[in-house]
Amino acid sequence: MQNLNAVPLSALRAVEAIARNGTLGRAAEELGITAGALSQRLAKAERILGQPLFRRRTDGLKPTAICLRVAPRLTRAMTDLSAVVSDIRAQDNQTLTVSVAPIFASRWLIWRIRRFYDQNPDVSLRVLPKIEVVDLDHSEVDVGIRVGDDPAIGADAVKLLDQRVFPVCSPDIAQGIRTPENLLAFPVIRENEDLYGWAGWLSGQGLETKDLKPGPTYADASLCLDAAMTGQGVFMAWETLACDALERGQIVSPFNHRSETGAAYWFATSQHARRKPSVVKFREWLKAELACSIDHWSNSSA
Repeated sequence: MQNLNAVPLSALRAVEAIARNGTLGRAAEELGITAGALSQRLAKAERILGQPLFRRRTDGLKPTAICLRVAPRLTRAMTDLSAVVSDIRAQDNQTLTVSVAPIFASRWLIWRIRRFYDQNPDVSLRVLPKIEVVDLDHSEVDVGIRVGDDPAIGADAVKLLDQRVFPVCSPDIAQGIRTPENLLAFPVIRENEDLYGWAGWLSGQGLETKDLKPGPTYADASLCLDAAMTGQGVFMAWETLACDALERGQIVSPFNHRSETGAAYWFATSQHARRKPSVVKFREWLKAELACSIDHWSNSSA
């Protein structure tokens, strides 16, 4: 294996990541470096190995025949190396890196995570609020808490709960809402012009989205919820987003009916990270906390 001394691991990682991701940009994001730095690593790899591995074209990089042949083997080798690192790190109960949607982190998780620390003082938790889905098999992230109709990229996933939506508004606006038809008299708060969840909820009431009034538009759901608190209109929220504001009386849910979106929350790990004691502790704590929340939501919407 002395020939490996001539090729830096970072150069081989660059070749593998570009070949697997298909673009320089996605590969650079995965490796946590700039596209320019990654391009330099690729050039170094090609110079050391003595032949081009990608052809530079106007529509991007295209792997050469030799690259197409060795790329799967490189991916297997990098996966094995990642497994070795994970097995070593699994002996350490002290660290746990979690990737989670920013809204879930700020509206639900952060308000409860102190209890995890109190129950598990030996675990150091690192929370990464990220919208992008992290490839757990090719990153240092141990856990991904994901929202969607499937867990997407990840070797192992457990469904935590289904996502349900329902209209919320300020207490003042709620005084004017007695029937679902009353919703049509108020502005509807939109996230990026999207009426997420409205069609399913309204169909259960015999209504359609075309009858909804226009309203303010914001870039993310957290801002939409804040807008609902300040009386700017009605917003179609979901439980992990709105539950604490409902309990504090900052918003009101005029109706008990909650509609399934088809999406769910998932606890995803790589096959190697799931063996870490800290992952098991966090998963069991998270399931217990969500069970308490689900019980509360069921009672409040009954």
